[in-house]
Amino acid sequence: MAYFDAASAAPLHPIARQALQASLDEGWADPARLYREGRRARVLLDAAREAAAEAVGCRPDELAFTSSGTRAVHTGIAGALAGRRRVGRHLIVSAVEHSSVLHSAELLEAAGGTVTQVAVDRAGLVDPAAYGDALRGDTALACLQSANHEVGTEQPVGAVAEVCREAGVPLLVDAAQSLGWGPVEGGWSLLTASAHKWGGPSGVGLLVVRKGVRFAAQGPVDERESGRAPGFENIPAIVAAAASLRAVRAEAAEEAVRLRELTDRIRAGVPRLVSDVEVVGDPVRRLPGVVTFSCLYVDGEALLHELDREGFSVSSGSSCTSSTLTPSHVLRAMGVLSEGNVRVSLPLGAAEEDVERFLTVLPGAVSAVREKLGAPVASEVVREENVLVVDSLGKRCPIPVIELAKVIGDVPVGGLVRVLSDDEAARLDIPAWCEMRNQEYVGEEPADQGTAYLIRRAS
Repeated sequence: MAYFDAASAAPLHPIARQALQASLDEGWADPARLYREGRRARVLLDAAREAAAEAVGCRPDELAFTSSGTRAVHTGIAGALAGRRRVGRHLIVSAVEHSSVLHSAELLEAAGGTVTQVAVDRAGLVDPAAYGDALRGDTALACLQSANHEVGTEQPVGAVAEVCREAGVPLLVDAAQSLGWGPVEGGWSLLTASAHKWGGPSGVGLLVVRKGVRFAAQGPVDERESGRAPGFENIPAIVAAAASLRAVRAEAAEEAVRLRELTDRIRAGVPRLVSDVEVVGDPVRRLPGVVTFSCLYVDGEALLHELDREGFSVSSGSSCTSSTLTPSHVLRAMGVLSEGNVRVSLPLGAAEEDVERFLTVLPGAVSAVREKLGAPVASEVVREENVLVVDSLGKRCPIPVIELAKVIGDVPVGGLVRVLSDDEAARLDIPAWCEMRNQEYVGEEPADQGTAYLIRRAS
């Protein structure tokens, strides 16, 4: 089985396993106690903090260990907002942040605060100037991920940090996806990360708050981790997390070159081997091991099952793999195709032969899914005032787009097709289909049921 979902959770690094096992015997006691066992535990905890701080590029007393990366984000945002509550209650985030950031933003709005989402371009990249435009006199905090978890696009953190610094606004960076590859450059103020993203054990997060940043921890506070992560520290897991971070950093430069070459093969090979595919994410500013693409006329969940049967573990941001049946907020913000979405994220040590086999297997897997969807329950097609109307109400992705593709040739050049759909994914996928197939997307209009999408045949 080839595991190609390292962006969700990287396999436990051998060094992490060794450190975890070794520290179970020495790190079980309370590091706050002065007796021998407590002192041993304290030595392990302090050494892990120093190693992690060195990797991040901060002071050890600026770094706290939390119970997860999500907890680090929630604590960091809440503490920074509370620390600057006299300034205001305005938060800036990008439209493609991890859900932990967006959930924190929703909580702020529910409590009466305001949130500005900065848009991204079609590659998933923010414009630093847009952060500058979003800054206000009452802005308490800005957030920006260092690299996107779904498409791998790396963000211009340094430039955004400079814009925020000039305005006196702290910047929190979610570095979960990138920290294993290197430190985050720029004058950021707060940083969060998660050990299971770089091959450490799950249940360990990092929260860094630079000296001088106003921060007020929320909720009950105790004496541990500077009051920012109450409760008994999981010292064996923390030691393993720090040891694995140091280990992957030692391999990062060489491994990045190798994995980038492998993902370049996928980026180039998929459009050549599979028709009607859009490779998404920035082609240059991206993480070494991540490549994401979307396939027209494909059910994402069915495709993942096909690939799983062939021995490949991949993930998807397709609406049809989600219990909510709505497209990934990242793909939606980018304005790219969401149906049949596949994210390949290669772990350290990924084998070249597995990548080659993936490229061999993928065309057949896509064809099999398309064949199964090639004869869906026929949509009702009628003509209405010289407009071809396709009724896809009640049909989920990718059926509305499949039915559109079937009938576009039945209207003359310049003629219109009106697709009726109540699937939220159609709002993203139909315009994306038009761009890929050189047809004109006219827009949408209200309908008695769902939404009507107008497409003009251009070729």
